Amino acid sequence: MGGGSGGTVTGTGSSMDAPPEATVDEPQSGDSLDDLAAPPSRRVSRWARPGVTPRGERVLNVGLGVLLVLLVAGWTWSIVNARTLSAATVHENGFRISHSITSALTRTDAPSTAYLTEAALTAVVDRSLAKARGASGKLAVSIQPSPAPLAPDTLPPGSQLEYAQGGEVQRAPTHAGIWNVLLAVGNAVRPVSGFNVITLLPFSSKKNGRIGVYYVGNWPSEHGKVGPSKAPPGEYGNPSGFIEVTPQNADLHVSEHFTLRNFLTHDQPNVWPKYIVLQPKLPDKLELVLADLAGHGYDVHGVRIMSGFRSPQYNYTGGNTEGRANLSRHMYGDASDIYIDDNGDGQMDDLNHDGKINIADAKVIEAAVDRVEAAHPELVGGAGVYTAASGHGPFIHIDTRGYRARWTGTSGG
Repeated sequence: MGGGSGGTVTGTGSSMDAPPEATVDEPQSGDSLDDLAAPPSRRVSRWARPGVTPRGERVLNVGLGVLLVLLVAGWTWSIVNARTLSAATVHENGFRISHSITSALTRTDAPSTAYLTEAALTAVVDRSLAKARGASGKLAVSIQPSPAPLAPDTLPPGSQLEYAQGGEVQRAPTHAGIWNVLLAVGNAVRPVSGFNVITLLPFSSKKNGRIGVYYVGNWPSEHGKVGPSKAPPGEYGNPSGFIEVTPQNADLHVSEHFTLRNFLTHDQPNVWPKYIVLQPKLPDKLELVLADLAGHGYDVHGVRIMSGFRSPQYNYTGGNTEGRANLSRHMYGDASDIYIDDNGDGQMDDLNHDGKINIADAKVIEAAVDRVEAAHPELVGGAGVYTAASGHGPFIHIDTRGYRARWTGTSGG
């Protein structure tokens, strides 16, 4: 180590910095013979910690160094994780929710959960909402006929799900609309990204065929008509209610590939809000079909819904009504006409690679429907393949009517 003001010497002893009270020309008990023989200008005194041997001092210095390294490492880790777990902002459905992993929004008396990382909370959410995400695991909403909290599969002790809409936070949805889901664990509140609860507007809200200024018409059961005898009870009754769709929430995902906008009836373009009927088992089945196609090597990113929900008035009078069934499943929110258009040319792709675009390509999707229904009989329903017609290419109709049906058509759906 560096010597005092008198310089350094070499010898059998080790040199140390001189303490202020020692002078360089006064012999110290630890000096060697060589040190004592050196001229005063080159002699250095020794300074050891009182009661500590040179060996003990070296051990102490090493220990203090290790402790310092650990303190610096811990401080650095805290700074990095504080940035990772800092307050974030989620924008959904036209309103803003701020949240922090390590501080409570409303609960100051709850036990601290600062030790939970973002990854840990995400894992909790994934486990608790596994059933709500459907057989496909890709549903992004839970659609409920009346306001009610979710029934999570599992939650850690001291945690619960909460619901936010328009800045208010509730223990359960209280009225119709789209609700953000929050996971409260101790004093940490985390918005559940990519999952919402939709509470339906009651069917009784429809008056004289209208909900507000949006015209939906009347369902066959309102005129005493019923469905096929083989249909499960209730499959052709009045819908439970309606989802209100606005320009602000139209792009809300109901599943990985589909949004509310995909299921809108193609009418009254300037009338908002609009209202649709949608049963969650439809997007669940569609996602399973897409997953099956992807598993067989098809690119499904270009999936398009040609027709989703069709209000009764549109089913009877809107656009080209040729081929439309009076009891079309489109009116009940569990049917869609789809095609795959990865190249963006507005029509079905050549899925079977025979160099032609025709009904055979729709049958590739039908085969996937057959495989999905075999694996998930609770989603059994109809599948009809259609040839190209004026204004569209070939496509396939898929529904979840509750019993198996297959057909080939030339127009409509």
